[in-house]
Amino acid sequence: MLRIRRLPIDTYPENTAFILRHGNGYSAEHFRALRKIRVTGEGCEILATLALVDDGQIIGDGEIGLGEQAFRRLGLPEGTTVEIAQARQPSSLEFVRRKIDGDSLGDAEIAAVIRDIANHLYSPMEIAAFLVACSGFMSTQETLALTRAMVEVGNHLSWESPLVVDKHCIGGIPGNRTSMIVVPIVAAHGLICPKTSSRAITSPCGTADVMEVLAQVDLTVAQMKSIVAKENAVLAWGGRVNLSPADDVLISVERPLRLDKFEQMVASIISKKVAAGSTHLVIDIPVGPTAKVRTQSDAVRLRKLFEYVARHMGLETKIVFTDGSQPVGRGVGPVLEARDVMAVLRNEPDAPEDLRDHAVALAGHVLDFDPALEGGRGYARALELLASGQALAAMERLIDAQGRNPATPTLGKLQHEVKASATGTVKSIDCERIARIARHAGAPIDQGAGIDLMHKTGAQVRKGDTLYRIYANSEAGLGFACECACESTGYEIE
Repeated sequence: MLRIRRLPIDTYPENTAFILRHGNGYSAEHFRALRKIRVTGEGCEILATLALVDDGQIIGDGEIGLGEQAFRRLGLPEGTTVEIAQARQPSSLEFVRRKIDGDSLGDAEIAAVIRDIANHLYSPMEIAAFLVACSGFMSTQETLALTRAMVEVGNHLSWESPLVVDKHCIGGIPGNRTSMIVVPIVAAHGLICPKTSSRAITSPCGTADVMEVLAQVDLTVAQMKSIVAKENAVLAWGGRVNLSPADDVLISVERPLRLDKFEQMVASIISKKVAAGSTHLVIDIPVGPTAKVRTQSDAVRLRKLFEYVARHMGLETKIVFTDGSQPVGRGVGPVLEARDVMAVLRNEPDAPEDLRDHAVALAGHVLDFDPALEGGRGYARALELLASGQALAAMERLIDAQGRNPATPTLGKLQHEVKASATGTVKSIDCERIARIARHAGAPIDQGAGIDLMHKTGAQVRKGDTLYRIYANSEAGLGFACECACESTGYEIE
């Protein structure tokens, strides 16, 4: 019997428990056996990885320390008495072993795996084994089963409307922050658009990171519903509302391994949209030499998989192929991308044209779902709402409703200009390289870090011209970014 102590240690995504190596009646042999333990008390239970402590000032005799994740998931107050025991291996791991051997799994077997992953019964190594096995081969039926299982283990949102729209990009293109323009256009038209977005994991920023520059995004379900009732839309962080929680756990392991298979991508996106209560969805698939989807044939294969799974999940979809040959807009990083978004919404003359055009086209596809609009009028309506200032007004109301950020967002105080090494025409820009440099600079954790692009493909440059400017708030971040840019600027000039 041990008393809980909360330790301010972030062990995401794992549950981690800390106990003294010596004391509490356990020998070293017990500790070696208890690599993973079950912690139970007052009807609550978690499984946690065990870490041994040799400093009695961190954990005392008769105490068990819980990292932030474990403490929150167990849900008991400090000082509560709990018991620990050796954790049994989840029985669903047998299905993972079969998948590793090349077998196809049934719906119930995949559901069991996902349920145990969502309940944090798997270690990162076991999750990685499942992901790698699925990456080797996954049937269309397994993809559908995975999607259903991911929906079932999380919260479900519902809205008092037969038409709930959304738009999603599969990612991989720096600066492609179209959702923050599409949502206010759609809201101004009057359609319901509860947009939940993720934070970046390995990219320079996600929609939630950019919106957080302007407003609060960590909203409860009750707050989201109240805002949607008033403004028709919301731009919130999806992690707070526990939609398809197994997906968040899978992504935390998937991204460091750079696994981004189509089947897992489809299950991830569709499960979250269904759980969020969407009925109609536009999916943006950028295609380009350094995008996630690099050939037209791959794009068609992905489109067909999206359509199959979405149809069986009762979600109407429109798949759009877009230009993924270079970054969209000029800024890469939270503050810079927020600047570009607001410039488009304000109809500023120097706003990035590619971001404006891309967003309006996607908004038009979303508005085409409205049966009150004549066929094909969505694009013209989107242009009208943007040009008239109605989209900007909707965005300002949304920012106020979510809680406007009182601080003025600022760029990193340190900067470095990357110059052209030759005179000629910008032939191509490597999206992966630009994203990596921005990430090294500190984005998205450092909101002011990132890259401001001065030239896009087709531009004429002279040797010594600035191709882009790197911003950072730390010497280390700027140094890492500059080192990455020295290896390759990401620009091909000929």
